[in-house]
Amino acid sequence: MIRLRQGKLRERITILGDVNAASFVPWIHRHADKLGLSQHFFYAGTDRIELEVAGPVELIDMLEIGCSLGPIDVWVDEIQRRIVDPADTHPFPQH
Repeated sequence: MIRLRQGKLRERITILGDVNAASFVPWIHRHADKLGLSQHFFYAGTDRIELEVAGPVELIDMLEIGCSLGPIDVWVDEIQRRIVDPADTHPFPQH
């Protein structure tokens, strides 16, 4: 496992399904903020959303569970997660 700081990871998350990105992206952003996770969205479409999140693995797990249940207007078929090597990415913008 690659760790950013003590207890923190950076993961690439791909959410597949009928994800209605127009409503789901703000929903993910809001919930990631509540969990204290940094996030950066790479792609958002009707069938897929790709983002990186950084924070404690337990909180990333909580975000995944929340996304799998999602808001009423989305249907998540699959969530893929991959640990990202911090040397391969740029730092997240501060928000």
